[in-house]
Amino acid sequence: MTSNDPLLQPYQLKHLTLKNRVMSTSHEPAYSDDGLPKERYRLYHAEKAKGGMALTMTAGSAIVSRDSPAAFGNLQAYRDEIVPWMRELVDSCHEHDCKVMIQITHLGRRTGWNKADWLPVLSASPVREPAHRSFPKIAEDWDLDRIVADYASAAQRMQAAGLDGIEFEAYGHLMDGFWSPATNHRDDDYGGSLDNRLRFTWRVIDAVRKAVGEKFIVGIRMVADEDFEKGLSKDEGVEIARRLAASGKFDFLNIIRGHIETDAALTGVIPIQGMRASPHLDFAGEVRAATKFPVFHAARISDVATARHAIAEGKLDMVGMTRAHIADPHIIKKVMEGREHEIRPCVGATYCLDRIYEGGEALCIHNAATGREATIPHVIQKADGPRKAIIVIGAGAAGLEAARVAAERGHKVTVLEASGQAGGQVRLAAQNPRRKELIGIVDWRLAELERLGVEIRYDTWAEADDVLALKPDAVVIATGGLPQNPPLEAGDNLVTSSWDIIAGAVKPAENVLVYDENGGHQGMTAAELIANAGARLELVSPERFFAPEMGGMNHVPYMRAFQEKGVRITINTRLVAVRREGNQLVATLGSDFAEGWREERRVDQVVVEHGTLPIDDLYLALKPLSKNGGAVDYERLVSGGDIFPNTHPKRGFTLFRIGDAVAARNIHAAIYDGIRFTMRI
Repeated sequence: MTSNDPLLQPYQLKHLTLKNRVMSTSHEPAYSDDGLPKERYRLYHAEKAKGGMALTMTAGSAIVSRDSPAAFGNLQAYRDEIVPWMRELVDSCHEHDCKVMIQITHLGRRTGWNKADWLPVLSASPVREPAHRSFPKIAEDWDLDRIVADYASAAQRMQAAGLDGIEFEAYGHLMDGFWSPATNHRDDDYGGSLDNRLRFTWRVIDAVRKAVGEKFIVGIRMVADEDFEKGLSKDEGVEIARRLAASGKFDFLNIIRGHIETDAALTGVIPIQGMRASPHLDFAGEVRAATKFPVFHAARISDVATARHAIAEGKLDMVGMTRAHIADPHIIKKVMEGREHEIRPCVGATYCLDRIYEGGEALCIHNAATGREATIPHVIQKADGPRKAIIVIGAGAAGLEAARVAAERGHKVTVLEASGQAGGQVRLAAQNPRRKELIGIVDWRLAELERLGVEIRYDTWAEADDVLALKPDAVVIATGGLPQNPPLEAGDNLVTSSWDIIAGAVKPAENVLVYDENGGHQGMTAAELIANAGARLELVSPERFFAPEMGGMNHVPYMRAFQEKGVRITINTRLVAVRREGNQLVATLGSDFAEGWREERRVDQVVVEHGTLPIDDLYLALKPLSKNGGAVDYERLVSGGDIFPNTHPKRGFTLFRIGDAVAARNIHAAIYDGIRFTMRI
């Protein structure tokens, strides 16, 4: 049946028919193995292909030259060994009529010299990029000659692997380093006029076209406005777009606006929660109108309605929903099947990108299957064997996920929640107005549990007898934890927990010290709320750098609030004790580095963040009554097999605990526990 949905209309790009208008733009999930896209990388892209998208772009910047070392798990397009692995990936996606392209680049200054082969970083001019901290050398003539040849060789490899096309990366990398007045201070044939600044780009595309021919699709992901005073202007950026479009050498433009050399600038290009959705969509539409040329674009287009609008209004030809597909790779399949309401939402947490930029791999804050397709399914299958009675204690992130998975497997699930609403610490975190989208993690699961017929009993403080009366086959303890104070020499009873501030149970005082020994969102959120309330605030941390459990992109809005509100930040300093003097508190600070060093702060309130301790009373009460004594076989959890030892077969049920009921961790860990343990019941 033919659909009238703008998103589902095919798009003809040269000889290539894209079956709909939705794509995943190039990004580097850091799933590579030795710089190659092996099984994990392939399964990640194949899942999105199964989910119905028309085009998946691999590699956030596959590197074309050895002196462009990987900054965050980049694929190594300069090696012949990449060809068979890319062919496997392409074949897996083509099975589902999903086209595959790759982004190739020389990172220029956006990497480090002390990686891989320890070769010098280079750029158009010796302008340092703060994010990666290298001091680049000026690219010489022989550098440019070999890099042009490297682009052509990389393109040939991708063509040999059967890809449908490639795109160059030209924002924050070597190619656009020549375009921008901020990074090109040259006085030779590659500097000064726009013609000169484009010279390297023309050399690259000419060499690539000579290598792959006119029929192979070649596009460019390009900045058309750096949006800062010393950078590439909108006028010049759009003029570059016009010239590239008119050249006959490119097949599409993938439009970016902004600059990315600092964390703060990067969030302007890739906004996180609390920032504007689709902030550059209209601009991309302006470029399309100015060039009359195929335009792709992605920047926090996280919902189907916005994507549909982008196509229907003629702003884009292909719309990128990249982080949205990390949250749910089956978006288009659900749209086609009339299940749009079942799409797992991207909540803008940007846990995915923060992990990459901090040296990890991309993981969605609330889809633990993404990047783990080899072991965790995106679509839960029914369990073999009889239907079981599963009792889940706690309706936080871990408990809701466990209930969802157990119900999808066909079991009868009952959730017992002590409070009057679901959500636990996620609901608490969403009390920060800037992070309110987090509640989507809870709301989506509640909708799924309603669809699956799961009963949730609120205001139920479960005791062992209550659980046993339900005759369970398995009991999942997801009771979470309660805040604990850091170890203090004195004054444990004088401090206020970050939870009390976030929940509004305790109002910020006039002069506050926040001591954060956790380094994540909890302490930062409390500090942000206190600062926004108008308090005079000092934030103290024992860490040698600020908020180490939180990535750079999420760091940005906190730091903006702290600087705007005049918050004093003190690192490398430990809270030792608190005492009362009159109607104030005196906080004694110490150092791990200088024995005997002490300073004091006289304040009205001391707020502390030190993670949580598990609420484990019910677990401990049920443990001796369970078949497995609460034990989990970790080796089998990772490698396969029955994870619950049947050490007491005459007892009635299996017992395990998940999330913060085990130990203080984070939302992703809770949801990962919820699916990987419950899948094995």
